Amino acid sequence: MSKSHEPLLLVEEKTKAVILTMNRPKVMNCLNFDLLYAIRDQIDALQYRTDIRAVIITGAGEKSFCAGADLKERAGLTPGEVKKFIITIRNLLTSIQNLPIPVISAVNGIALGGGTEVALASDIRIASQNASMGLTEARLAIIPGGGGTQRLPRIIGVAKAKELIFTGRRVDAKEALEIGLVNKVAKPGALLDECMEMAEMIGQTGPIAVEMAKYAIDKGIETDLATGLAIESNAYRVTIPTEDRIEGLKAFREKRKPRYKGR
Repeated sequence: MSKSHEPLLLVEEKTKAVILTMNRPKVMNCLNFDLLYAIRDQIDALQYRTDIRAVIITGAGEKSFCAGADLKERAGLTPGEVKKFIITIRNLLTSIQNLPIPVISAVNGIALGGGTEVALASDIRIASQNASMGLTEARLAIIPGGGGTQRLPRIIGVAKAKELIFTGRRVDAKEALEIGLVNKVAKPGALLDECMEMAEMIGQTGPIAVEMAKYAIDKGIETDLATGLAIESNAYRVTIPTEDRIEGLKAFREKRKPRYKGR
């Protein structure tokens, strides 16, 4: 708990979606150990929730999504504790990426360093028009340590990722959209509505299908095409014996909305 007794992470459930809001607006929602642990606990619990179809991660306030690591906390840490922090954030972001349900980052303002890395670990990024993103670590004589050097080139390509990481420069929402760093840009007041709309569209699909599609994409992108196709084939096979697949065909035939149960 912070001094104001406000929880560091706000958790809200809304029609099959969970909204996680990093809640340290006075320090631009930067990440300290306690906030990382709070997010980790939620992600761990969400792994087993079959009723939740999407997770939305955002920051409290209008200005900042997450400004990265808490450098005030960092200044008081020993090298061993810094190592522990990096391992904690790296493991957390891997568990976000591996979540069987889609994760949407609602980038509502400044996202720097670890803040951009949280967004990179998500499946979909929607930015507010006033968002600004960047892996700025080189300016502090370090490199991204929460997976940024690996996820950014996979998302926007090697050449552009090198440019952004070597210079540490920030990109605004418009450029982020142009280079494929974000999927969509929304007006600041409409950002969460856009994310919920996306979550609701995901919520209409077959849960096992989405889980398998995410698995096939994430594992397949790491390998050659032939192996990727084999991964897809196995993931497809999982969907064949499901009740949902039969329900989908039935609903199509009966011209009604399918009622998927994740079975």
